[in-house]
Amino acid sequence: MKITTYGVNAVNAYKNQVRNVKSADNKTSFADKIEISKAAQDMQGVTTYSAERAERVQKLKADIDSGEYKVDARKVAEDMLKYYRF
Repeated sequence: MKITTYGVNAVNAYKNQVRNVKSADNKTSFADKIEISKAAQDMQGVTTYSAERAERVQKLKADIDSGEYKVDARKVAEDMLKYYRF
């Protein structure tokens, strides 16, 4: 059995579609949109953390300069062990 295209009306769905370029539906914008999650919005609102951190750094600098800053060797060793064990 031989199949040929003689006498068969070829269907091209794309050729027969008419696109109305001036319609009101095409006026909608296809711009990208960004949505920030609730967690990210909460993190943006936290500005006291940076102020507290800067204040702590200034205090540590002052303690180091005056010679009052003491390092707890046991605490450093414990933190190092925690870091390298996991």
